[in-house]
This record gives sequence, structure tokens and C-alpha cells, in this order.
Amino acid sequence: MPEELNPLRHTWPRRLKTAGIVALCVAAGVVGVGLVTRVSADQSVRTWTDAEAIPTVSVIDLNNSAGVQNLVLPGTVQAFNTAPIYARVSGYLKNWSADIGTPVKAGQTLAVIETPDLDQQLAQAKANLNTAAANQHLSKITAVRWTGLLAQDAVSQQSVDNTNGDLAAKTAVTAAMQADVAQLQALESFKRLTAPFDGVVTTRSTDIGDLITVGTPASTPLFTVADESRLRIYVQVPQNYSGDIKPGMTASFTVPEHPGRFFVATLAASADAITPQSGTLLIQLQIDNTDRALKPGDYAQVHFSLPPQAGDIQIPATALMFRDAGMCVAVIGPNGRVAMKLVTIGRDLGPTVEIASGLTAADRVIDNPPDSLRPGDRVKIASPRQTAGGGGHAVG
Repeated sequence: MPEELNPLRHTWPRRLKTAGIVALCVAAGVVGVGLVTRVSADQSVRTWTDAEAIPTVSVIDLNNSAGVQNLVLPGTVQAFNTAPIYARVSGYLKNWSADIGTPVKAGQTLAVIETPDLDQQLAQAKANLNTAAANQHLSKITAVRWTGLLAQDAVSQQSVDNTNGDLAAKTAVTAAMQADVAQLQALESFKRLTAPFDGVVTTRSTDIGDLITVGTPASTPLFTVADESRLRIYVQVPQNYSGDIKPGMTASFTVPEHPGRFFVATLAASADAITPQSGTLLIQLQIDNTDRALKPGDYAQVHFSLPPQAGDIQIPATALMFRDAGMCVAVIGPNGRVAMKLVTIGRDLGPTVEIASGLTAADRVIDNPPDSLRPGDRVKIASPRQTAGGGGHAVG
């Protein structure tokens, strides 16, 4: 009797089973390849991140670090001659004839002051002089007459001596009155304010009708005349550099109103003494200003080219690092790791500094090190042609 078929029982064909096994293997392979690819990508990202975390630095060649020292110091430009013109007599300003910026010659009138009080004092002094002169003349006549009478024994010697003494006293009074008149006449000459030398009027602080009072603490100059044809530049040189300042040396300087233009001045004088309060040496440079390009009162940046000294090591100021232990620089040590060296600055030359101790010419100093740099860190040294965004080769 044949076997009865069970409708709930289903048998897959052999081909379908094979296809299912193949599909399962393919899916497992795809999953395996994906896992391997992800693991490899993670490892690559980790490696790239570690490489990018190493800072790229540039190294300074200390063998060529010593050169001409370019010292830049502030300076003050002043006129060769400057004269504030004060009033010597009190009164009212009658008129003025020179305003600011006016070229003037020596002896040229700047202003005239009305002095009614002084005029009256002079008139009174002249009257007193006339009275004294008349009294002197009368005393002289009396003395001469009594001297003649003495020869005739008509008067006593005592009387003659009295008349001669009176003549001497009247003569002295006349001389005093003459001195008073001369003094007031001298003051009268100060009614005219004149220029003491050829120059330019740089200030005017008065006007017609102003009351002018002399001898008060609040007195101000009515005019200021400056000779701008030649200028002085005063510079305070720190004591560290004073030994390199020699008579006759030249220096260049710039002023803000002429950017990019350098003026050359010659060292004319030195104080030859260090100011204790500032520790600086005052020097004076001079320059002709025939084209009037410079102005008194200008702020100048003076550039000195000083000779290097044997054994000097100079590094950019950007290489300095401030740490708890003091001033230091980062160097690449023998083991290829970062090391910190404490240094002593001999001279501050502005863009560069001179190292007095702490470095040797064999040290590989890192320029502009990151603030996060620590001893023992690995770094990459930038190649000479490397761009800012480029890579470097790692040390360590």
C-alpha cells in the first residue's frame, strides 16, 4: 500500500538549498570585508591624528646668528635754537606783526606794547634829573665862589669844605637820577618785542588789547621763535650700548609724517655720564633741515648699526619663552626630543636679542615655539622651503 503524502510537510529542492548556502557565504564575506575596511580606516585616522598632533617647528642656525646690531631707540627732534619771547614790561598789547608759521629775521619786530605807567615814570625820572642837575650846577657855582673868597681870607676853611661837600652830594644825586633815567629808557626799549635770530614763529599766545603783566608765576611767552634750518635729535641710549656710541658716528631715523623715508644724522655731542634715574646716556645728533621736511617736536625712531662682538649669539625675540624658572628657549636635544634651556639676555635689540649665557652655537633652537610645548615632546622640523600649511619630518 503506497505511503500517503503529508500536506504539511515540504521538502526544498536540492538547487534551492545550494543557492541559499552560496548567498549566506556571500553575505558573510561582505560583512567580513566591511569590518576589515572599518578597522583599517580607524587605524589610518588614528595614525593621521597622531601625526598631526606633533607640532611642526623651524630651527634657527646659530652659526650665522651674530651680525650687525640694529638698535632702534626713540628720539626727540628739537630746533637748533629755540627762544620763548616774554614781555619785560607791563602794559597792553598795541599790535603784533608776526603770526605762527611766519619766517622772521633777527631784530624784526614781533609786537609793540603800550606802557602808559612806564612812560610816566620815565617823564618823572627825567624831571628829577633836571632838578638834580640844577641843584648840582648851583652848588658848583657856590663852591667856586667860596673857594675864591677863601683866597682872600674872607671866609673860613670850614665854610669852603661845606660847600665842596654839598657839591659832591649834589653830583652823586645827579648821577643816581641819570641811572634811573637810563634804566627806564632801557625798559622802554622792551616795548618792542623782536626776534633774537632768523627763524620761524612757532607760537603766539597774545592778541591786541591783552593785558600783559610781568613778574607773575603764570607768565607765558607771547611768542616762540625757532631756528628750523638745523635740528638736534636727543636720544637716551641704555647703558648696555653706551660703549658702542662713538663720536662722529651716523644714525638714520624716521618720522611718522614721512613713512619709508630715512634721514641721516651725525653724532655731535654726548653727555659722557649715565643718568642714575634712567640708566641711560644722553646723546645729541644733528642734521641740516634746509628742505624743512622735519619739524621741531617730531617723534623719531633712531636706528643705530652697531658692530657685533666676538662670541655673540643672537636669536629672534620670538624664540623666547617665559616659564616659572625664568627666561628660556626650546631646543631639540640629542635624543631628538624637546629640551628647555634657561638663558640670560645680554642686550635687547628689538626684533632680536643677544644671549649672554645659556646657549652654544651647536644648539638647535626652535623659533616661535607653541605655548603648549613641554620638555620631552616630539616635534617635526620644517624644511627650508616648507609652506605654512605643509608638513615636516618628525624627530623622536
